[in-house]
Amino acid sequence: MAEQEKAPEKPRVGLFVTCLVDSIRPNVGFAAVALLEAAGCEVEIPLAQTCCGQPAYNSGADQATRPIARAVIETFEPYDYLVAPSGSCAGMIKAHYPELFADDPAWRARAEKLAAKTHELLSFLVDLRGFRPQNVACKASAAYHDSCSGLRELGVKNQPRALLCAVEGLELRPLEGEETCCGFGGTFSVKYADISDAIVGEKAQNVRSSGTDLLLGGDLGCLLNMAGKLRREGARTRVFHAAEILAGMAERAIGEEA
Repeated sequence: MAEQEKAPEKPRVGLFVTCLVDSIRPNVGFAAVALLEAAGCEVEIPLAQTCCGQPAYNSGADQATRPIARAVIETFEPYDYLVAPSGSCAGMIKAHYPELFADDPAWRARAEKLAAKTHELLSFLVDLRGFRPQNVACKASAAYHDSCSGLRELGVKNQPRALLCAVEGLELRPLEGEETCCGFGGTFSVKYADISDAIVGEKAQNVRSSGTDLLLGGDLGCLLNMAGKLRREGARTRVFHAAEILAGMAERAIGEEA
C-alpha cells in the first residue's frame, strides 16, 4: 500500500522483454507495451538489457550469473519500475538477485532496491495500477495455467483472472491441475526430458479435457512447452499469453483458424 501511495502519476516503466519473447513471440512484448501505456505508464525498452541469468543460476553457475545480474541491475536502476511479462524472469530478479549477492554488501543493496520495484506484468496492472481492459472482446472459451514461479514466488493467481474476466465474450473454465507444473522448468526439460514429457503429457490431457478453445498463461516458457505437446498430439487448442488477449492482439489469429 505504501508503494501505491508513493507511485508517480505516470510512472516510468522499464520493460524487461525476456529472451523468449524477444526471439520467439515478440507479439507478447508489443501487447505488454500497449497494456502498460493504457494503464497510464511511460514505457521504455532499454536496448542494453540481457537475459536475467536464470538458466545459469538454476544450473548452479553463480559465478557466471553475477555479471549478467549486474548488467540487468545497472540497466534498470533509473526506472520507477521493472516490469516483465514473465513470472519466471521477474521472480529471478525479485527473489534471487539478493541471494546471488549475499556475500557482496554493495551489490546486494542494489539488487534489493531493484527487487523492490520489480513486478510481473499482470500483477502490476492490477495491484499497482488498478487497470481494467476496456472495449476488448474475444469470443472463445479458455483455461488458464498458473506458472510455478509466478504463483509461488510472486503470488500471481487472481490478478490474471480478474483481467481476463473483463474481456467481452471470453469464457474462463476451470482447468484440472492448473497450479501443477507443466514440466518445462527451463533447463529441467533438457536434463530430464523423459520426466518433463510425462508431466506435460498430463497437462495436455487436462487441457483437452477442459474442452476450451484457448489455453492462456503468463509465462511464455510454459506456454511454448504446452503448445508443443498439444500440437504434437493433434489438439486444436490455441495457446496465447494472457497479455495478447487483453491487448486485443489475438482475436485475428483466432478468427483466421476458426
